[in-house]
Amino acid sequence: MTARPEVTALVERVCAVAAGHVDKTDDLASFPVEALDELRVTGLLGLLVDRAHGGLGGNLRDVLAASIQLGRVDMSLAMIFAMHCQQVAAVVGYAEPKLADELLPEIAAGRVYLASVTTEAGKGGHLLSSETELGVAAGELTIDRFAPIVTGGAVADGFLVTMRSPGARSANQVSLVYAHRDQLEVTASGDWQPMGMRASHSLALRLTGRVPEHQVLGGQGGFRQIALQTFAPLAHLGWSACWLGTATGALSRVLRMLRSPTGRGSADLDSELLLTRLSTARQRVDTVHALLWHTADVVESAPELSVPRVQLLLNALKITAAEQCYQAVEALIDAVGLRHGYLRGSVTGLERAHRDLRSAALNYSNDRLHLADGKLALLDPDVHLV
Repeated sequence: MTARPEVTALVERVCAVAAGHVDKTDDLASFPVEALDELRVTGLLGLLVDRAHGGLGGNLRDVLAASIQLGRVDMSLAMIFAMHCQQVAAVVGYAEPKLADELLPEIAAGRVYLASVTTEAGKGGHLLSSETELGVAAGELTIDRFAPIVTGGAVADGFLVTMRSPGARSANQVSLVYAHRDQLEVTASGDWQPMGMRASHSLALRLTGRVPEHQVLGGQGGFRQIALQTFAPLAHLGWSACWLGTATGALSRVLRMLRSPTGRGSADLDSELLLTRLSTARQRVDTVHALLWHTADVVESAPELSVPRVQLLLNALKITAAEQCYQAVEALIDAVGLRHGYLRGSVTGLERAHRDLRSAALNYSNDRLHLADGKLALLDPDVHLV
């Protein structure tokens, strides 16, 4: 499955820029600003923005295909792009007309890269609750919010922030608020030195400032609907596409290396062990590919995404992609050995892919999803499959 040809060509431009900087951004754990600049210039930040607002008028399938394509080169960049598109989808679906008319043309023009502020000390990435209340003063909303992890927050032009609704009686009454960078004081803290996903540059941020009331998406307390219909589905689909791209890119590089004159001279291509491991890696990525596009079909066609059978499918996609893509790269490392599988600098890029994909099971923990799925399974005793 590929994006429209015009989108594919634009993504290829970004991939070419990213390929020239991926080693540096991984070494320095620095944000891929050159690739972001190309996302701005190509208009891909506005992939999901309708043409009436100046965007490319793309859809979910374009986002997933582009994320796979980017993931083959740089998983951090792919995740940055997919999460930005998730934020844009929320704006498209839930912004008041005034905010949509203000913000969507800016996104389409490449002037607004959006970061997500959903993490919170004490609750991690749990989406449907917040410990920090949104204030109200003189007809404006006041934000004072600390988040321990904000991907790309240091360079973001705008933020979608989850906060407890004003006067809320429970932590589950959550609102989603847009804030432009010039409406906030943004203070970064700490350092970002992870094992993998180093270019995602996910620092801790404190955001303080005031925004107009029309910058609430979906109304006060409306975030649960946004999360179930947009945030969670696009997260699981988008992340899985990025992971699939990284695994398929790794497999492609290994196969090209083995088929090169040098590779044919240094590897026994008739080895049953080598062939079995290549087969296993291909089986894993094909499995994820099939599940990804089946899940996309369901999300596009299902009248309601919050029902157990759809939630179970979305969670199964995330868990399966996280596990299978990582295991595919592990099989490739075993297949080609120390020089091309474990050492930095190999043309296969397996060492970085392995480090990056190790984060997949931790990025909204698979263990947490299994616990949720156990409860959802009990609500579907007839086991309705979609």
